[in-house]
Amino acid sequence: MNIYNRKTKEYEETAQYGGSLLEILYNHVVGRVLLKVVIHPIFSRIYGGYNNSSFSKGRIEPFAQKYGISPEDYEKRDYASFNEFFSRRIKTGRRPVDMCPGSLVAPADSKLLVYPIREDSLIRVKGVDYTLQELVADRVDMHSYAGGYCLVFRLAMDDYHRYAFVDHGNVQQSFSIKGRLHTVSSLSAGHKVYRENSRVVNVLDTENFGQLIYIEVGALLVGRIVNHPIQSFQKGMEKGYFQLGGSTIILLLQKDCIHLDEDIIRVCDDGVEVKVQLGEKIGSK
Repeated sequence: MNIYNRKTKEYEETAQYGGSLLEILYNHVVGRVLLKVVIHPIFSRIYGGYNNSSFSKGRIEPFAQKYGISPEDYEKRDYASFNEFFSRRIKTGRRPVDMCPGSLVAPADSKLLVYPIREDSLIRVKGVDYTLQELVADRVDMHSYAGGYCLVFRLAMDDYHRYAFVDHGNVQQSFSIKGRLHTVSSLSAGHKVYRENSRVVNVLDTENFGQLIYIEVGALLVGRIVNHPIQSFQKGMEKGYFQLGGSTIILLLQKDCIHLDEDIIRVCDDGVEVKVQLGEKIGSK
């Protein structure tokens, strides 16, 4: 798949992690039988247990080399397990946050796609229609989001898996939705992954963008979504982290509260993901 790098202004080709195995699981008869087991949260917990153990330490160096993860960017320490390394902290200053009032920043290192929310409160994500109420399991009044934006930040295996708040504000409501753990990629297009997958829905009252919805979505082999117990927050403050696996953050923004940067709109209109980093400006009030 291709992604757009805002820094170089060039398109880059990236491979799907575990692409061959995922192709079998989602597109072959035997694979689809195994898929029912693999996407169950119990399977991810077992896999996560191994990666929390010292036996998994041998995975760290090959993984870092394969994905070009620079040790200079992260805290220098002896990691006790692969999961400790996967949820590593970045060094202070390596992800500067745009603190200009009214700047909307990316919540995580990720690949961004932008989807308009239709006036009938439907969103078409990768060829699949969702209602806003499906995303929040009918537990939040979503009428004010019609005509707004849905921002989907996909975290790949090589991304930094800690995420942050995008503005100053307070948490109004937060709740978990149990579900399955499909991969979040084109291979799972036949499934409503953002309705079926385990996720945490957060209703945030922000200083510059009014009420917004911030959803952490688990994906294949993600053992846990870990959120810190925070009520009041500042822009750039760490909100939490994902344990092993690819994951997604969804931001739902109300109508007329944001002007997204022109290059993001242009590239996403072509269905191409935009590479962004935590704290990077992606739009303004």
